[in-house]
Amino acid sequence: MMKFVLNQELIETDLPSGMILADFIRYQQCLTGTKLGCREGDCGACTVLIGTLKNDKVIYESVTSCLMPLGNVEGRHIVTIEGVNIEGLNVVQQAMADEGGTQCGFCTPGFIMSLCGLALSEGKITKDQAILAIAGNICRCTGYKSIERAAEYVVQQLVAKNHKDKLGWLVEHRFLPNYFLEIAKKLKDSSPITKPDAIPASAIWVGGGTDLYVQRPQKMFSEDIVHAYNRNDLKGIWKASGYCHIGASTATEALKQSEIIQSLSPNTDHFFNLISSLQIRNMATIAGNLVNASPIGDLAVFLLALNANIVLNANGALRELPLEQFFKGYKTLDLKADEFVQEVNFELPRSTHYFNFEKVCKRTYLDIASVNSAIRIECNTRGEVIKAGISAGGVAPVPKYLAKTAQFFIGKTISKSVLDESLEIAQKEISPIADVRGSVAYKRLLLRQLMIAHYRSFFPTLFD
Repeated sequence: MMKFVLNQELIETDLPSGMILADFIRYQQCLTGTKLGCREGDCGACTVLIGTLKNDKVIYESVTSCLMPLGNVEGRHIVTIEGVNIEGLNVVQQAMADEGGTQCGFCTPGFIMSLCGLALSEGKITKDQAILAIAGNICRCTGYKSIERAAEYVVQQLVAKNHKDKLGWLVEHRFLPNYFLEIAKKLKDSSPITKPDAIPASAIWVGGGTDLYVQRPQKMFSEDIVHAYNRNDLKGIWKASGYCHIGASTATEALKQSEIIQSLSPNTDHFFNLISSLQIRNMATIAGNLVNASPIGDLAVFLLALNANIVLNANGALRELPLEQFFKGYKTLDLKADEFVQEVNFELPRSTHYFNFEKVCKRTYLDIASVNSAIRIECNTRGEVIKAGISAGGVAPVPKYLAKTAQFFIGKTISKSVLDESLEIAQKEISPIADVRGSVAYKRLLLRQLMIAHYRSFFPTLFD
């Protein structure tokens, strides 16, 4: 029996935990304000908020409910468009109406929920953050400018938000209904999430569901599922003995917000904005991206360049191996039937270092890569390279660690000739195939250009 709060109501259900949240909302609860468009997490029409109790506070995140399994919301607060209604219109709804931000109206609930999620976020809120908050929502009618004006108005109203009593202020100023003030108590009073004593051998481990529920949503409905998304013992980002450790169920957005990850580069916000929308980043887990085994997995490419290791758990027995050895072939992993991913770790830089991630896809943002690439270079006080890692996706059957190119840098002082030679070595390490994302020649050219983009960002004076 699963328990959670849906808007104001405590729900108890024994429906399959693999059921999609959006279907439960619409067809079991008849809350039809949540719309179903793409069923792939692309359009944002199904956006809802998920509230999780942490240290006596409820932290809200926007998610696409078309990919969220019901079991992932156990013990949480789900907020649909009906759940933010007050007498009259709330501030976000009124802004959309006043600025003409809706025409056919199909996408409108998703935009409103994303902006309500923005209002519930911590810290100072800017117009750029508002645009990013709704970047995962698609509208085919308005041309977006009216929606941007509505978002800007919302940001202006949030300038005066009282961060010490955020919920009280948002209720008082007509962003949210009164019942939000009681949700923390409701979640505390509800039964805690329980872990099964034993995990069936046939069970499927599910993180955020952002890939599995695109590939086989009907099959997942009846599967025996381990909801790793609920496993707090598999979450977190921490330092230990000079290494960064990342729990397998850590969400991609948590990586973006982590000071440890931000220390790798001043451009980490940009890197993660390239990967997916905020709704997907709030759901997608690091282990899910790796076990997907996609040749163009963004996080896989990101971590390979950092020479990361992966830790596997088989009933308490741990096995650690370099991440590059985890990928054996196309969609084939060094993962035994009784193992699950416990964490990923990598050594933090100790001296002058550079890190960059680049990606090319059909759309600038929120799309699957044609080719992606990441690089890490660490130098000693004499300017000699002491550590290097470079990776690429879309150029081999697996996310590719370019071992020969990385080794070539060791002991060298960076110069234009060294960089040029590395481009040629990389071309000998890859084996792209032609597919819907480009020809072989195109993918080779893309990797070359992405590597040049890395180098220009690190050593701009060499390209003057």
